[in-house]
Amino acid sequence: MPLYEHVMIARQDLSNTQAEGLIEHFGAVLSDNGGSLVDHEYWGVKTMAYKINKNRKGHYAFLRSDAPAPAVQEMERLMRLHDDVMRVLTIKVDEHAELPSVQMQKRDERGDRRERR
Repeated sequence: MPLYEHVMIARQDLSNTQAEGLIEHFGAVLSDNGGSLVDHEYWGVKTMAYKINKNRKGHYAFLRSDAPAPAVQEMERLMRLHDDVMRVLTIKVDEHAELPSVQMQKRDERGDRRERR
């Protein structure tokens, strides 16, 4: 089955448990349609670059899934209809990275950056 990565932004006025409940809910949608949620990370409340629906902050979540395309389409459809979800981004990847995402790594673990000019 194809591998996907999803980033979801939920409204800022939700509690942390409600935001993590959304992750569980959409993972269940994937499993009901023949896919599986491989891994998920809750990144917390972050400030956005611009307002979305009059919100300056949002709960960010990162999901890794192994699911057929119809299951992903159904999950995206339900995310877009859900009142608490503001934005969704889904990309298809060749393989999932084993390390935590860059957002969850400490600055020392990220590796060397090139020099500034």
